[in-house]
Amino acid sequence: MNVRFYGCSLIGADASIGVNYGTVANDLPPPAQVAKFLLQSTLVNRVRLFDTNPEILKSFAHTGIEVSVTVPNDLIPQLTKFSFAQQWVRTNIQPHVPSTNIVRILVGNEVLATASKLLISSLVSAMQTLHVALVDASLDRRIKISTPHSLGILLSSTPPGAGKFRRGYDTHVLRPQLSFLRATGSDFLVNPYPFFGCSPETLDYAVFRPNPGVFDETTGLHYTNMLDAQLDAVYSAMKLLGFDDVGIVIAETGWPSKGDSSQIGVDPNTAREYNMNLIRHVNSGAGTPLMPNRTFEAYIFALFNEDLKPGPTCERNFGLFQPDLTPVYDVGILRPSARASIPGSNPTPEPATPVPPQTPSGWKRWCLPKTGVDPDALQRNLDYVCGLGMDCGPIQEGGPCFKPDTVHAHAAYAMNMYYQENGKNDYDCDFEGTGSITSVDPSYGKCKY
Repeated sequence: MNVRFYGCSLIGADASIGVNYGTVANDLPPPAQVAKFLLQSTLVNRVRLFDTNPEILKSFAHTGIEVSVTVPNDLIPQLTKFSFAQQWVRTNIQPHVPSTNIVRILVGNEVLATASKLLISSLVSAMQTLHVALVDASLDRRIKISTPHSLGILLSSTPPGAGKFRRGYDTHVLRPQLSFLRATGSDFLVNPYPFFGCSPETLDYAVFRPNPGVFDETTGLHYTNMLDAQLDAVYSAMKLLGFDDVGIVIAETGWPSKGDSSQIGVDPNTAREYNMNLIRHVNSGAGTPLMPNRTFEAYIFALFNEDLKPGPTCERNFGLFQPDLTPVYDVGILRPSARASIPGSNPTPEPATPVPPQTPSGWKRWCLPKTGVDPDALQRNLDYVCGLGMDCGPIQEGGPCFKPDTVHAHAAYAMNMYYQENGKNDYDCDFEGTGSITSVDPSYGKCKY
């Protein structure tokens, strides 16, 4: 059996855990402290910035963390001039590469949603001119150019197979933009938010909980979560224009931990559930019904709660971490050593040695695969856990738990390890409905769970 991805590096080669590092706040820690925290205490390997703050860019020097930077919307018309684009690269990019791993420049954010004719008409030209400036600086192979879109670019998104772009934007803006992305090997970036698209009736569907799902009559495919439906609607719209070969990146998605009383599912537990399931899903290799067998580069919004953001309460409460760098809730991206410092956490597994009989209320519990689960689903669980950097040595060849050499046995060990190290919460054994908790110790021989 070939066990994929794990055992070589902290994060699997195809894994991607990104965060949006916004700074609309007056209580955030210094950038150098943030960069050090992300590098040493988390599994985050990608960061998206909303500007080119030189202090932040210097802070990420020599970390290896991939950084995407943003050109403000108001500079887009000026970027259509080569001399301006050239100077912008010299000022904002060249002083920081290669020590800071800048991989992408985002030209504006949700430009089509601004309804500004000047910005919209300048967007593709600005992207093209900025690319020429990167070529001039010999940086075009290192740094790609794109721009993130809200799902407002879609005229229709239901059902996903009938997704199409808004008329006018489709041929005059998005077709030439997609042509540019294809030619330069870049990706199409979108900001899907199931949070803003759900109702009390579709909350389970939005946060990846078990639910009846939605059937797409146009394709005959079944959807079990809203994110897949949103991504496939974008894919269908791209395919309609002939660009289904351009990759899709999730530039923003998240769930607030606090909001106004009129909003549903706004609490730390639901936010944790969405973001944890998101990470697991985009890195699982399952893909979507229309884009199967792929992982997705994804950026959670946001790294911090931002207390100066305008709008409803939820806008200031999308953060994964407090300003003191303690988690608002833990989505599993902290390294075990960092989790150990959090009061009330249980970062290490229970000892695998035999323990005296306990009362029913104190029984030890283990997480194992349900009977009859598809081996491909178990392989995805295995790849996910081991790709997080947990110790999967015991199930590699020569390890005490390598035999029997089956996906089921190896997945059982990995799923239980994840469950134990994350505090033995019931939801840590869900694994998209494939895990089950038992009080029977599965240890055998020298293999200790």
